[in-house]
Amino acid sequence: MTRYRCIPIDDAVAERFRRSGRDDFDNPVRRVTATSASGFPCRRCLCCAEPGEPMLLGSYDLGRPRGIYWTPSPIFLHAQTCPGFAAADVVAPIIRANTLVSVRAYDAEDLCLYDLGHVCPGAEVDAALLRALDDPRTAFVNVHTARPGCLLSRVERVDATSSAAP
Repeated sequence: MTRYRCIPIDDAVAERFRRSGRDDFDNPVRRVTATSASGFPCRRCLCCAEPGEPMLLGSYDLGRPRGIYWTPSPIFLHAQTCPGFAAADVVAPIIRANTLVSVRAYDAEDLCLYDLGHVCPGAEVDAALLRALDDPRTAFVNVHTARPGCLLSRVERVDATSSAAP
């Protein structure tokens, strides 16, 4: 089995959003209150906020893919510091909680591998995700919400000789 890890946004990025109140494109970060247990997925702990929790909403430069397929993404983030998701071989809770996700595989040149793309309920993402990660052309996978298209998490292979912790 291919080992993998769902990658949260970097702690420095999360803290910058919280501290400065500005997102990656210098827009003011919006403060919102979670109103449901599934509509406010934090990109640092990769868990959904509980109703009533304060959240931040801003635009995130997801880094890759670069070039033709690059796009920023709106993201939610807990307003208070939360731990980064670090589990290996576990689909992030925010992916599982989503009713419909888009699995998008990219090669080392940041080109989309269309034949590996798949849309499915988040609770059923395992087969599509592993199919993409098992393909030797795949450098990384981004999992997005299928309807609005927001990045949920990057997924990368874990080298069997390295630690799964960030």
